[in-house]
Amino acid sequence: MTTIHLITGGERSGKSAYAEAEALGLSPQPVYIATARIWDEEFAERVRRHQERRGPEWTNIEEEKALSRPPLSGRTVLIDCVTLWATNFFFDLEQDIDRALQEMKAELELLFAQDAHFILVTNEIGLGGVPMDPVQRRFTDLQGWINQYIAARADRVTLMVCGIPVPVKGAPL
Repeated sequence: MTTIHLITGGERSGKSAYAEAEALGLSPQPVYIATARIWDEEFAERVRRHQERRGPEWTNIEEEKALSRPPLSGRTVLIDCVTLWATNFFFDLEQDIDRALQEMKAELELLFAQDAHFILVTNEIGLGGVPMDPVQRRFTDLQGWINQYIAARADRVTLMVCGIPVPVKGAPL
């Protein structure tokens, strides 16, 4: 049976560490799908630190957009993160948020059709003020809408605040 847990929060709120601990608690060999594109040295260093935190028990997959491509049935799958995944669609589709949202939803339907336990990490970027830049406003809209879409499908939603998991929807395992 497919289960979905969305973990959201601000930057450096403990989302990834919490998600990794949950995945390891559910499976001795979870799958980690990394969605990031490396665009500069500082970001490459962030990715390297994330990779070092994970041990050999993880099956690591780099996938920028086609999350449903690998066979995942029967696995515990951590996707980190929805925000970077959305960024890939947003810029590849020249900031067309309607088309990006449509393609992302279609990909999620293919992903969630696989019988697996999914843990998705995302950012709650809409908690701050309204961005001054129109590109940032469009991306914030896209991010908010895809988060809402996943949360509606999710069995559980957890908001991370200062490293503390706050249940929003569903009961902890």
